[in-house]
Amino acid sequence: MKNNISIKNKRSFKDKIGLLLFIILCLCIIYVIIKIATSPSERVNADEYVKVKSDYVLMLVQCLLGLAVMMIPSIIERKKAIDIPDNMEILYFIFLYLAIVLGEVRDFYYLIPHWDIILHAFSGGMLASLGFFLVNIFNDSKNIEYHLTPFFIALFSFCFALTAGAIWEIYEYLIDGLLSLNMQKFALADGTELVGRAALADTMEDIIVDALSALAISTLGYFSLKKKDKYKAKHNAETNSKCVEVK
Repeated sequence: MKNNISIKNKRSFKDKIGLLLFIILCLCIIYVIIKIATSPSERVNADEYVKVKSDYVLMLVQCLLGLAVMMIPSIIERKKAIDIPDNMEILYFIFLYLAIVLGEVRDFYYLIPHWDIILHAFSGGMLASLGFFLVNIFNDSKNIEYHLTPFFIALFSFCFALTAGAIWEIYEYLIDGLLSLNMQKFALADGTELVGRAALADTMEDIIVDALSALAISTLGYFSLKKKDKYKAKHNAETNSKCVEVK
């Protein structure tokens, strides 16, 4: 009875966090649309940094994308009958808030040193955890004959997180080209474009941080699964020995 109450409370908290994020993103969209309508198209004074329409277009794209992707967990749960852990969904909502509302709308990417790296470390670990969760759904299924070893589960989780990170970088590159934005931070806040390795630094740092974060979580998950398998093997051995003694 207590477990059912705690589960309901946790889901209620998750729903409140999701609703709060939805409201905040809607307010941000209204704010950004007003700014797009009232902001200049180009910077008049090169020495003075003033946000122009393209800066707010980037914010609008990110806010709209945030509204879309925050629905993904609920869609998966309805369509695929997969119950994603509430704690993971809460972390997902928090990440979207940090990346979109604080990062883009509140300019934390420029105001807080290494904000982008912090978020990629967060997302890399979160995606690796999601990879473990997805594989374990099939690994623990009685309808599937194959049982993956802890190493292959950890390897899949690492590759899953890194692939998601790479797809995100492709998305940023395409959006920058199509809408003339600066998602990959190839230009400074004042519009000065970087060249050479400096222009590649943001993208490569993101991928490297994704990889290191995913590797750390995958390694922890590997040892956790190894410990779990040893416990299961020991428990089964003790159970079998007791059955033999009874016979």
